[in-house]
Amino acid sequence: MARSALLNVMVQAAMKAGRSLSRDFGEVQNLQVSMKGPGDYVSQADRKAEEIVFTELSKARPGYAFLMEERGAVEGEDAQHRWIVDPLDGTTNFLHGIPIFSVSIALERQGQVVAGVVYNPAMDELYTAERGGGAFMNDRRLRVAGRSKLTDAVIGCGVPHLGRGQHGNFLIELRNVMAEVSGVRRLGSAALDLAYVAAGRMDGFWETGLSSWDIAAGMLLVREAGGFVSDMSGGQEMLDNGEVVAGNELIQRALLKTVKKPLAAR
Repeated sequence: MARSALLNVMVQAAMKAGRSLSRDFGEVQNLQVSMKGPGDYVSQADRKAEEIVFTELSKARPGYAFLMEERGAVEGEDAQHRWIVDPLDGTTNFLHGIPIFSVSIALERQGQVVAGVVYNPAMDELYTAERGGGAFMNDRRLRVAGRSKLTDAVIGCGVPHLGRGQHGNFLIELRNVMAEVSGVRRLGSAALDLAYVAAGRMDGFWETGLSSWDIAAGMLLVREAGGFVSDMSGGQEMLDNGEVVAGNELIQRALLKTVKKPLAAR
């Protein structure tokens, strides 16, 4: 596949950060001495990966703004462009030695995501997309799965954990989805969940309570692979409200209807 200069910059930044995370990931299991030890170590790994991405992207496009998980918002001279970055999506997996985590980088132009990269260094899987140019995994073109019925579908989700609210609402949603589908999966990295939908590995995905850096790149992957993405109301405010429902046209519509069933009970 032919990549634009901008996408090449994003790929290089993601892979360089990924190599740093891979080195740190190899040490995680040697750090299971106390919760403070590995927790601090993961934070250091996260910040180090973010610094790499920030440095690489700033060098290539010095005027662009940033929205990053650790640094937050960084203003730039170019008000039309913004990088949206999650240097380590799947921190809990990383901490426990589970090789499902990713670096996620999206480029927003005039409020619209136009390029995205999601890289899982543990499996060396690089997902890329540019608006209008299709989605790819390691240069192989991606297409969402073609299943048309929820009864045949495997659906991904996020599960609210300790310290997060909406447990009761999620259990209602999960109950409704489980009754309709072939299987439910929880990977622990929303960026990779969306990449898996784009790759046809999962038929759909839904989650709430996300941040824009969790989903910006993944949403573009799904769309460029022929899929559909909306928030829980069927709108397009995903980056603002942290809600996402994704799949091919039929599955996304059916999944949205299913997860909306408990709205009256919220």
